[in-house]
Amino acid sequence: MLAGRLKLGDEIRVISPSRSMVIMKEAQVEIAVNRLIGLGFNVTFGKNANAHDEFFSSTIEERIEDLHEAFLDPNVKGILAAMGGYNANQLLKYIDYDIIRNNPKVFCGYSDITALNGAFYKKTGLITYSGPLFSSFGVKHGFEYTLDSFIQAVTNDAPYEVEPSDHWSDDAWYLDQEDRTFVEHEGYFVLQEGQAEGILIGGNLCTLNLLQGTEFMPSLQDAILFIEDDDESHALTFERDLQSLLHLPDAQYIKGVLIGKFQKDSHMTEDALRRIIASKKELAGLPIIANVNFGHVQPMATIPFGARATISAHGQRAEIFIEQD
Repeated sequence: MLAGRLKLGDEIRVISPSRSMVIMKEAQVEIAVNRLIGLGFNVTFGKNANAHDEFFSSTIEERIEDLHEAFLDPNVKGILAAMGGYNANQLLKYIDYDIIRNNPKVFCGYSDITALNGAFYKKTGLITYSGPLFSSFGVKHGFEYTLDSFIQAVTNDAPYEVEPSDHWSDDAWYLDQEDRTFVEHEGYFVLQEGQAEGILIGGNLCTLNLLQGTEFMPSLQDAILFIEDDDESHALTFERDLQSLLHLPDAQYIKGVLIGKFQKDSHMTEDALRRIIASKKELAGLPIIANVNFGHVQPMATIPFGARATISAHGQRAEIFIEQD
């Protein structure tokens, strides 16, 4: 189920289903709002978007209220999660999935929001978007690739290609917007050759794994698995989280794998990643492309969770094409 495309004049609602928006600096909020307005959108906020507790989140009831209200409001056409965090999965059994099924909208976020992306797709079939948070739109410099990919994904239903960016960064931009370091992007890494077509399922690996064994875990049948992790992960934790996912019965039907670019503090090397993938007999013969622009680095591509994609990896050449119908 594909929500209506965003267009000029549409209202985008910002909600905080994980961490509260209150931790964003006022200047970052202003940049994000002005950027979205500059694209022709109207921006509104859930009434509890700034509510917070000792965990810099808010109550389940407050977050559910904003989520339901955003989907029920006929004026709202798109929903952006304000921030990532750790506890979006608290909401899953309290969500009225009929509201989402009957009011499909563009819903976008990454990191901890993976729990909602996965649950929405499993329970309703709604294609959501693993892409920029509202806070991401507060990035002052180096945002062009992120913005272009977001627009491609949510404003038209034409196929698009996810190409590597020219440069990338994983510095703490929110601490000092003028002290940024961008380095040249090395391009994609072809870990295993091949070609495959399937359904994009994935996001933040450790968050996706929280859904295992629950009614909210999407099927891996015919999946193009796309996975990434943040700087709290390193080679050993990434390996065991991946292995855990591959133990699922339907993992045998995975068609291909995309792996997001790792942050520097994860200390993941290309050699270590190749060794990890080579050790997974479950992935033998599948095309696997790494160093893709999604997840916890900038800039990031917007990946539609539940859409169809074709990936091709031969020699050093890798291509990722996304269909949205």
